[in-house]
Amino acid sequence: MKIAFIGLGNMGLPMAKNLVKAGFSVAGFDLSGAALQALEAAGGKAADSAAEAARDAQVVVSMLPAAAHVKSLYLGGGQGAQSTQGLLAQMAPGALIIDSSTISASAAREVAEAARAKGIDMVDAPVSGGTAAADAGTLTFMVGGDGAQLERARAVLEKMGKNIFHAGDHGAGQTAKVCNNMLLGIIMSGTCEALQLGIANGLDPKILSEIIGKSSGASWVVNSYNPCPGTLENVPSSRAYSGGFATDLMLKDLGLAVEAATDIRASVPLGGLARNLFAMHSAAGNGKLDCGSIFNMFAVAKP
Repeated sequence: MKIAFIGLGNMGLPMAKNLVKAGFSVAGFDLSGAALQALEAAGGKAADSAAEAARDAQVVVSMLPAAAHVKSLYLGGGQGAQSTQGLLAQMAPGALIIDSSTISASAAREVAEAARAKGIDMVDAPVSGGTAAADAGTLTFMVGGDGAQLERARAVLEKMGKNIFHAGDHGAGQTAKVCNNMLLGIIMSGTCEALQLGIANGLDPKILSEIIGKSSGASWVVNSYNPCPGTLENVPSSRAYSGGFATDLMLKDLGLAVEAATDIRASVPLGGLARNLFAMHSAAGNGKLDCGSIFNMFAVAKP
């Protein structure tokens, strides 16, 4: 099976490498030359464009930053001389799209409907687990689409993930993802606030994290993605918040959650507060740092 992988960032690159490791023929495209070289070093093929990567591919996997990028990739855009043709116009009927980007449910449904009109199957399959799970091939996939489409995608998804959930019809995977990431943003903010309070009162953050990790405040953030430097190895906080899940991506996902709530007049006060906190953190120049860097915002000034 030939697979095209579009978007070789912190998550996409290790996902593509795992597909190569599983024996698939993988052609990838990204704007980063270093990412393309890394894919080639792992046994994949670097393409000069998304269209080249997708040529004759039975499956196209995409992992892109936002809905605008996903819609541009598949639907094209622009006007006149600036117009571009999307991949849907070039893909053969019967092909399969797996979009693992985190975008709005409405955008996922729009692309899925356009794909259906071309005789192409599509599932929205955003992920959770972070870069460590992407490396290990143990991601959680939240899939939106019909059952038959999920079964078509399963052979590919299971090489990149450990948990595959059928959330519902098209867009449902995206809804599940924004609910999860809204909670992640809330827990990350609360964890940073609690740890900084302990530090300000003379506690060792590593010991405090161990206590919380075995108590009622335990969470994946505390135990596996601790935002306080020196508490865990091989997490973004141990390498000056490089890599991982960028603050700006967290901000985008929290915005999607608030937008989804607004659409149905739901109340998400904690989600809204978390979004505002990450907006302040991003505005202070921390957008490209891992979201755990918001830990520094909660530092208590010494009298």
